[in-house]
Amino acid sequence: MSARNIIYSIAAIFLVSFPVLGQVISPPQWDIQLSNPNPEPGEETELILKASIPNDWYIYSNDFDPDLGPLLTILSLDDSEGISPAGELEAINPKTKYEEIWEGDVTYFDKTGEFRQAIKINSPDAVIKGTIEYQMCSDITNQCINYEEDFTITLGGEVTDTNGSDDAGITQGDLPARSETGNTTQSIVTFMIIAFLAGLAALLTPCVFPMIPMTVTFFTGRARSRSQGIRNAFLYGFSIIAIYTIAGTIVAALQGPEFANWLSTHWAPNVFFFAVFIFFAFAFLGMFELTLPSGLVNKIDAKADKGGMAGIFFMAFTLVLVSFSCTGPIVGSILISSAGGELVKPVVGMFAFSLAFALPFTLFAVFPEWLNSLPKSGGWLNSVKVVLGFLELALAFKFLSIADQVYHWGLLDREVYLAIWIVIFALLGLYLLGKIRLPHDSPMEHIGVPRLMLAIVTLVFVVYLIPGMWGAPLKALSGYLPPMSSHDFDLVKISRENISSEARTLDDVPKYADFLHFPHGIQGYFDYNQALAAAKRQNKPLFIDFTGHGCVNCREMEARVWSDPRVLKRLKEDFVMVALYIDERHTLPESEWYTSDYDGKVKSTIGKQNADLQIRRFNNNAQPYYVVLDHNEELLAEPKAYDTNIQNFIDFLDGAKSAFERNQGFSVLQ
Repeated sequence: MSARNIIYSIAAIFLVSFPVLGQVISPPQWDIQLSNPNPEPGEETELILKASIPNDWYIYSNDFDPDLGPLLTILSLDDSEGISPAGELEAINPKTKYEEIWEGDVTYFDKTGEFRQAIKINSPDAVIKGTIEYQMCSDITNQCINYEEDFTITLGGEVTDTNGSDDAGITQGDLPARSETGNTTQSIVTFMIIAFLAGLAALLTPCVFPMIPMTVTFFTGRARSRSQGIRNAFLYGFSIIAIYTIAGTIVAALQGPEFANWLSTHWAPNVFFFAVFIFFAFAFLGMFELTLPSGLVNKIDAKADKGGMAGIFFMAFTLVLVSFSCTGPIVGSILISSAGGELVKPVVGMFAFSLAFALPFTLFAVFPEWLNSLPKSGGWLNSVKVVLGFLELALAFKFLSIADQVYHWGLLDREVYLAIWIVIFALLGLYLLGKIRLPHDSPMEHIGVPRLMLAIVTLVFVVYLIPGMWGAPLKALSGYLPPMSSHDFDLVKISRENISSEARTLDDVPKYADFLHFPHGIQGYFDYNQALAAAKRQNKPLFIDFTGHGCVNCREMEARVWSDPRVLKRLKEDFVMVALYIDERHTLPESEWYTSDYDGKVKSTIGKQNADLQIRRFNNNAQPYYVVLDHNEELLAEPKAYDTNIQNFIDFLDGAKSAFERNQGFSVLQ
């Protein structure tokens, strides 16, 4: 991750933490014109709409499943005169990615985008009036914003009226940051730590561990002085790092963003990676040995005998080749895991792996007396390989799961996936306890305490997985499991539906309750004025939840914070709740339309009016955004945005309630 992206990420966190400071974000710049500016009546021409998109933002296209979540780009020509559309709006060469949050493929543009709409001219006095609605999302701030652009074009091709202020940047919701390849951005630091640990694990395999004392003895015996031995040891370590890092650089050079996107979304590479992981797992479990051609190894080894810096480099190369049967699956796994991520990940992954791999060789060469403390080679080394084999087997199903979700094969629903993991890790636990023996395992009369502890950890993990079969969210593994929507038997969902049916009844029927809902059995309103009137009747503060159907962080707040019994009790008992969806496209009766003082546009839908309220009243356009008002529509506490700290949210609620009670007491005294 570059320094610039780190700074941007910090800035994004600051803006999310202090939303009142956030401002309405400017939309892309549009160039709208006709392909033929002077068409004759009866002729067809194309309306060309080109967008210049701000850096680190992208807009969704219009040719993917509209039920996924993101809003498709829509062109409306309803107010035009003397024309008729000839076909559908066409996106020109959009990019495609699989979005795990929405569980499907989406298309988008970054930097620039182009749409075309064929139209037929029916009158020489035709006037083309249109509105383009779209959603712009940020790579850095993790926000998505809905925009509208109005335009009017005469047959001379000149845009006589455009309006870029739209709904002032209505935010659809907070999404995970999008990487260059379309996957959720994984922490580079986390990936490096995993790769480093993989390098340490590789040291404990039968192919590598015995070579540590052999290699160190070679260096110490060959050097003319201690200083030369230390120098040679460092050169040897640097050579190992260089070899692996060069391999990672080659992978990074071969995979451009489009290639990486194809790797991460298409069924073919994901099924291939699944097969490769299974192949590696079988090799580690002892089904067969991975070997390189002996001729290649012998040639490299012969060059190592020449001495000098070149000889040291080829000695390192020999180590890499000889240990391939054990390190190959691990290195391959790291490269595969990084293939669908940022282009820097193969490089830093191989660097971290090789750093851990080279470190012991270098340190033991510098301090050869440490060799006496090394444990002797034995059957425990094969056990390390077997444990790695079980892990490879479990992780293989992640790739098959991606292909299954993209193409809706229905092979790996959540409970099937969990069942596979439960069986794999249960078998691993039994293996660690000595209940299962595999090829190349030595007879074992007893197990050591470290092995017993590892078995306990593994079996505890199995017990943690089991409730997931009946709908437990298993939040710690959310990035590795299929979505909850693929779960057939969800007791948690059933219990919540029962809670909802038994919840208290409101003193009037909420508007729009037939298609808008609260989670966790909460009952409330979906219209601001109706909720405010109810708050006055019930003498409670009004809790406003500015939310969106496609707001990922809204759903996360509801799942992680609102579900807490302490929070849920307060929301149900201490406040009148109103959820204002800013992306709800339900059109209101014309008598309820109004023209906004903010942007001069007519607000005709539920979402547009809710978004206009949030922007005008609170100068904010991010979701989730929580506001608590008294009966005079004054703030009772500083509004709160996305924050998964439960205690912080409880303090926010309690502070607002206390302020309301103080105000009520002051009113009574007056």
